[in-house]
Amino acid sequence: MIERPHAQELIIGASLDSVFGPVILFGAGGTAVEALDDAGIGLPPLDAALAGDLIDATRISRLLKGYRDRKPADRAAIIAAIQAISALTADFGAIRALDVNPLLADEDGVIALDARIEIDPAKLDEAAPNRALAIRPYPGDWSEDVDLGPIQAHLRPIRPDDLALYGDFFARVTDEDLRLRFLSPRRHFPDQMLKRLTQLDYDREMAFVATDRNTGALMAIGRLNADPDKEKAEYALLVRSDLQGQGLGWTLLRRLIDYARAEGVRRIEGVILAENDRMLQMARDFGFTIARNADDLRLTTASLIL
Repeated sequence: MIERPHAQELIIGASLDSVFGPVILFGAGGTAVEALDDAGIGLPPLDAALAGDLIDATRISRLLKGYRDRKPADRAAIIAAIQAISALTADFGAIRALDVNPLLADEDGVIALDARIEIDPAKLDEAAPNRALAIRPYPGDWSEDVDLGPIQAHLRPIRPDDLALYGDFFARVTDEDLRLRFLSPRRHFPDQMLKRLTQLDYDREMAFVATDRNTGALMAIGRLNADPDKEKAEYALLVRSDLQGQGLGWTLLRRLIDYARAEGVRRIEGVILAENDRMLQMARDFGFTIARNADDLRLTTASLIL
């Protein structure tokens, strides 16, 4: 018999919403789950950061931090359990509903005491990912290692937990390089803005990051934002100031072009300050057409038909 006298009873579930498709539920569990009515809802797939946000959206999250003689519950184990359910719903479209209740959580980890799952037999042979997902899964197959002389980089799509890398990254970017990237002077980046830059809908947006394979530090970012019909996508690049001139910008722009082609985007373009000679020359080398902005002569538009 399992005895965890100081454990909290939790529930992790999945169900199908008529509008959003698969959704993940987390909250206070046990036999009184309906009466407690303490749960948060998230859209899969969930990474560790989003799973943590789901926990923090509930009242029981305060108890999980520990109180009186109870030690904090193993948050990492709870997050891993949420991610496991999220991965199941993202990979298997046949899942109609799933409940793990109760899931006991204490300082020693988590353990499931009961679970149920409902399957749609007609969808058993459907290939992953789940077609009903409201959010496109993380495109991990666009990741690779790149060697650029002394630079050993890992190139991959951005993730929400990359938010933690931005502080050190921006500290190594000069005011002038930030001005060239954002088209005006800028140094302050609110947390809400950084979350918006790292939490993407991969169906319409993409950002590739280059990180140092040895330290994990963020070295460069390339972004692509497409309109709904994918007629056009706008791109932007920012390379850490101390690493410019070593091929990172070229590598990211090539990856953005390849990704846009694979997604069926017809044209990509970027708005570049007319004084940004280095970025304009790189665009010309890639075959972009450069045109002055008729409404603002300080700006140019670089366009490439795909």
